[in-house]
Amino acid sequence: MALHLRGTLLPHGTPRDLWILGDRITFDRPTAPARTVADGGFLLPGLVDVHTHPGSRSEEDARWDPEAFAEQIAAHRDTGTAALRFPGLLGEIPLGLREAPDAPRMITAGRWLAWAGLSKNAGFHTVTDDLVAAAVAEAKAHDGWCKLMGDWDFEADPVPYELLRAVTDAVHAAGGRVAAHCMSASGVLNAVRAGVDSVEHGMAMPQECVELMAAHKITYVPTLTAFARRAPQIIDNPRGRLWHEGHRIMIRRVREAHDAGVTVLAGTDSAPFGNIATEVEHLIAAGLPAEVAVGAASWAARDFLGLPGLEEGGLADVTVYDADPRREPGVLRHPRRIVLRGRVVR
Repeated sequence: MALHLRGTLLPHGTPRDLWILGDRITFDRPTAPARTVADGGFLLPGLVDVHTHPGSRSEEDARWDPEAFAEQIAAHRDTGTAALRFPGLLGEIPLGLREAPDAPRMITAGRWLAWAGLSKNAGFHTVTDDLVAAAVAEAKAHDGWCKLMGDWDFEADPVPYELLRAVTDAVHAAGGRVAAHCMSASGVLNAVRAGVDSVEHGMAMPQECVELMAAHKITYVPTLTAFARRAPQIIDNPRGRLWHEGHRIMIRRVREAHDAGVTVLAGTDSAPFGNIATEVEHLIAAGLPAEVAVGAASWAARDFLGLPGLEEGGLADVTVYDADPRREPGVLRHPRRIVLRGRVVR
C-alpha cells in the first residue's frame, strides 16, 4: 500500500502532501488507497552521516566485526540517519545487508590507503607502495570513492604533493573521487592543492586553503564531534598543545570555509553511532547558521552523494519532526516518524 505524509517540506518550508510508492516520492495522489503515516510536523530528507566507520567493537581493537557493523548501522538508522558514507572500512559489507529493506543507504570508499613512506604501524591502514594504482582500484570497487591518508602524525611530513596530485588525477580520470584524511597544516595544504574532492578533519588548516577549497569546489567534513570528545583526553605537553591549537584552528575554519562558499558537511567519525545531531550542534557552535548546519546532515549531504531528497521521483527517505529543526536543532534527536527506503521503521 502507498504511504501518505502531510507536513512542511524542508528545506523550502512549503506545507504539502506527498505519497510514497515503493522507494520513490510523488506529489500526485495515487488512485490506489494510501495509509497516512504522518499528518502535520516538519518533513526532512533522511539524515546523512558522511563520515563514519562502523565495524569494530572499539577504536583500540582494529578488527572487522560484521555483527558490530550491523548493530552500529542500526543505531544510525534508529535516529533517522538514512544514508552513510564510509571513508574507510576494515572489511567488506556483509552479503545482503547493504540492500536490506531496513538498512541505511551505504556509500563506501574501501579501506584507508596509506603510502608506504607515511605509515608503518597503524593497524587499520592498508599500506601500499603504489598509491596511485591502489587508489584507482579502490574507487572502481567501492562506489567511486577512495580514502587516502594525506598525513598521519601531525608533527611529521605528509604525503608529498606530487604524489597526491598523481593519485587525484588518476582517480578523476577513472571517474572517481578522493576523500583525504588531513590532520596537519602541510597535509591539508598538499591535499587541497592536489584537488581532492573532500577534506576530512582538516586540523590546523592554513588560511590559504579556504579560498583554494572554494575555487576547486572541495567539500569540507570537519568531524567536530570526534575531536570535541577526544579533547579532554589530550595531555598538556608540547605535542598536546600542538593538537589543541590545531583543533582550535579547525573550528575557526568551519565558518570561514562556509563564508567563502565551501560546502561543509556533517560527519561524526567514530562512536557513539547514530550521533549526527551532535555534529549539527557543533557546526552551529562553530558559527554555521542553523539552517546550513541542518542541511549539512540532510539535503546538502544528499546532494553531495547523489541521493535525491523531497522531490518528484526522489528516494523515499523521510524523517518527521514536531518542530522545525532549522529553528530548534535539538529536535533532530527526537524524530516522530522515520521512513527509510519507502518503509516505516519508526
